[in-house]
Amino acid sequence: MPGRLLILAGGTCALTALAAAPAPASSAWPARTVAAVARGPRLCATRPAPTTTGGRGTSPVTSGRGVWSFQSAPRLHPMRVTVTAHRPGTARGRILIAPFSASRMVGQTGALILDNAGNPVWFRPLPSTRLQNADLKVQAYRDPRTGTTQPVLTFWQGSLALPPTYTNLPAGAPEPGGCYYLYDSHYRLVRTVFARNGFTADEHEFLLTPHGDALFIASRPVKMDLRRYGGPRNGSIEDSEVQEINLATGRLVFSWDMLRHVSPAESEVAASSASSSGNVWDAYHVNSAEPGRAGQLLISARNLWAVYAISMRTGRILWQLGGKKSDFSFAPNARFYWQHDARFRPGSKISVFDDGCCNLPDGKPEQQSHGLILRLDFRRHRATAVRAYYHQPGLYSPTQGNTQALPNGNEFIGWGQNAYYSEYAPAGNSLGHGALNLLYDARMPGSDISYRTFRQAWTGLPYYPPSIAVQAARGRTVVYASWNGATRTAAWQVLAGPRPGSLAVVSYRRRHGFQTAITAASDGPYFQARALSASGAVLGASRVVKLSR
Repeated sequence: MPGRLLILAGGTCALTALAAAPAPASSAWPARTVAAVARGPRLCATRPAPTTTGGRGTSPVTSGRGVWSFQSAPRLHPMRVTVTAHRPGTARGRILIAPFSASRMVGQTGALILDNAGNPVWFRPLPSTRLQNADLKVQAYRDPRTGTTQPVLTFWQGSLALPPTYTNLPAGAPEPGGCYYLYDSHYRLVRTVFARNGFTADEHEFLLTPHGDALFIASRPVKMDLRRYGGPRNGSIEDSEVQEINLATGRLVFSWDMLRHVSPAESEVAASSASSSGNVWDAYHVNSAEPGRAGQLLISARNLWAVYAISMRTGRILWQLGGKKSDFSFAPNARFYWQHDARFRPGSKISVFDDGCCNLPDGKPEQQSHGLILRLDFRRHRATAVRAYYHQPGLYSPTQGNTQALPNGNEFIGWGQNAYYSEYAPAGNSLGHGALNLLYDARMPGSDISYRTFRQAWTGLPYYPPSIAVQAARGRTVVYASWNGATRTAAWQVLAGPRPGSLAVVSYRRRHGFQTAITAASDGPYFQARALSASGAVLGASRVVKLSR
């Protein structure tokens, strides 16, 4: 490598096997940081669940065209996406994604925020590809101590049952030990949340309510003789329960159990499939839950092809859309299969991501995957398609996916078990015309996927300092500056001088992506970088480093 020496300083919000809180990117955590973490929120899922086979899984690809690498943040290797379409009219906001892979991961797994060009804004890597994050999004958190509300990042963390590494549970089920994380806008860990009643926190849903509760899906296998359904005698059903916990008291204030209300005989998945997943039958696969108007709870169950409205007061099923006991008939193009992400929309509308595919592991698709908005006529009990959002080329996503309503009326689609995410103008399109009204499209590298992908506004100002690396090569000195998670940095100043206490501004450059390379008009040997806002205010300064010669 050309050059004299590479010197590092600053913070990268790295995750170690010790803890999952953000940490400075030095070779070891400062003692005060470890102590603060020990006294803070309880950490969880910092190590992957033990594998069924005893293997360690595959290592990620951390170099090459599909991966970012940075001199100033050498521990960070997020995936590099390819933006294939970016037209006027997209909504404001950044891309929130949690990449993982069922085969070999390109880049590290973790929680990732990107800009429209595909540049990383914030990345929190995980120490193993057998650990995953899911459902990364911005939510409003009501602090139970102060009563104030602040934006936070929330996500699930744990190990997903992904064959062949995990075969003890149905594919995509959470292994025991997962939980939910909340980070504030300075990337400080606010708290973690755990499931109750012997259930495991599930990756499929985690919502913060305006009155200070957390509502989420939890899962567990329930032992059952499955012979009457065509399954094994010593079997289990993967049950799902929607739980709501008051964050001030920790009290469970609501729960609704799928197995107690819906017969597994309505499943579209054969009970005999349990033989390939530890004798556990994934009869329901509940994958979204959203409280809405008039005390209703909207639930999606993939393996029933059904969406349910539940009374949160009585627990009674108010109506069912789809499945073997649907209360509604379907107009043309309104029927869905293997769906995810059911959401209330204004009026009598709901949206889903219609996977249209497939019975796992190798079933044939019912139809092409697409985002779908439906109008429900409660008088005639009929569902009508209002808008659809297809991709070009056409996609068949066997699992996962979401349809997000954006503030400007656009729709954002995460394609689940396909490596794309897209944004469309409100009018949408139809089968075979996936390029119509497409405003934004990007593709992840290799076999990387994300359970859901969102576009949301987020402003971050890290509690840790910027990072720099200094390299002398071919007669010039280059300072590489980055600040993982800082969204307001518009430019960088470089200071240099003969002593740490005698530094002066020697260079300036507009920010360029995650890391900015700045030629320093000085021999130093001491250097520092300052992050500047658009108005020129100093937002943060790196540590002073010395370039040895």
